[in-house]
Amino acid sequence: MTKFKQLLLAFLIVTAANAQEKEPKTGWNLGPLPAVGYNSDLGYQFGALCSFFYYGDGSVFPEYLHKFHVEASLYSKGSGMYHFFYDSKYLIRNSRLTFAATYLPNKMMSFYGFNGYASPYDDKHAEGSAFYSMDRKMLRILADYQKGFATNLKWAAGLAFWNYKLDRVQLDTYKNDTTLFEIYQTAGIISPKEASGGSHAEIKIGLIYDSRDHEAAPAKGIWAETILYGSPDIFQKNNNSYLKLSAHFRHYVPLMSDKLVFAYHLAYQGTIAGNVPFYVQQNVTTLYLRQINSEGLGGINTIRGVLYNRIVGDGLCWSNFEIRWKLFNFRFLKQNWYFGVNPFFDAGKIVQSYKLEEMKAANTKEIFSEKSEDFDKMHFSAGLGAKIVMNRNFVISAEFGKPFDKRDGTSGLNIGLNYIF
Repeated sequence: MTKFKQLLLAFLIVTAANAQEKEPKTGWNLGPLPAVGYNSDLGYQFGALCSFFYYGDGSVFPEYLHKFHVEASLYSKGSGMYHFFYDSKYLIRNSRLTFAATYLPNKMMSFYGFNGYASPYDDKHAEGSAFYSMDRKMLRILADYQKGFATNLKWAAGLAFWNYKLDRVQLDTYKNDTTLFEIYQTAGIISPKEASGGSHAEIKIGLIYDSRDHEAAPAKGIWAETILYGSPDIFQKNNNSYLKLSAHFRHYVPLMSDKLVFAYHLAYQGTIAGNVPFYVQQNVTTLYLRQINSEGLGGINTIRGVLYNRIVGDGLCWSNFEIRWKLFNFRFLKQNWYFGVNPFFDAGKIVQSYKLEEMKAANTKEIFSEKSEDFDKMHFSAGLGAKIVMNRNFVISAEFGKPFDKRDGTSGLNIGLNYIF
């Protein structure tokens, strides 16, 4: 037997030895933690968070009756995160209600231009300057409702309100820096009406198929959704009404009970009609927030390890593949925990360009890549994650990813919460 097979067998024995399920939880369970983390794009995180789970008599465990999550934190590169989230399948009979209110100020919000590799990336601007940054303050309020109508099938509807306030970087350290955001304005690609942000109301309708055995850490089943969403231009009156389509397919395949699972995610998001403001394009719409910041191809939510918001366009597709290996269970603070790892591979690209002709017409090397064949190749990354999970619902996550192309950055590390799908 080879050394690899011996190690594999040893891991399987340890995993099987820890397979016994612990007793169900009842009543209220709290998961308070200091929000001490790290994100390559945002810096070090300092703050506090707490998840509140109510299990009632434990008859639905590991599901919960009600979940509340609150978080307040700051990042060392100038951003903040203030978040409230509520979720329940039992507040309204046979229905699911989710609500989130989030304020995300960011003094160094990433802006790399549009259309992936059509926008050049020069790492000499990435360190010690604000060239790829702008000042953004975002308020987001979401409310979504789901109701079943057949086995594993649900219809959904939602409302959202977004408010963006944009400006050049205001930090004194970078007050004399020219930024890509300003170059786009000078070239007329970002209009004066959009350059300062705006408010938008979105309406969502969708169809969901969900056969997962569990939500936070599923071991088998399918979770698929199609969402049609749009915004009438009722606030800004800038001809920025739009209609978009989002489709996700997630499949969880057990390889050894719930201890070893192959999980993959295929996604598409594109514009059907209208004029989408540039600052809305990076939003990844969803009916359930897995991460507080649900934005962009690149960063922690989509193509891990690639620069945050590196890939922005009118239409996007991406995929995630990973092995989820639950290594061992343990008891701590009277709670049930397990530790696992998840090696992963991600990919994605622009499939519908955004203001590409305007970028070409600008005739500026900072805006459009001279290598026209670079629009837009596939972006790839791979890496490894580790998870510590409490009661199968509270997931502490660390993931390190590395892009295959240096134009997508060097690497990315994120310490936060939850599997990304």
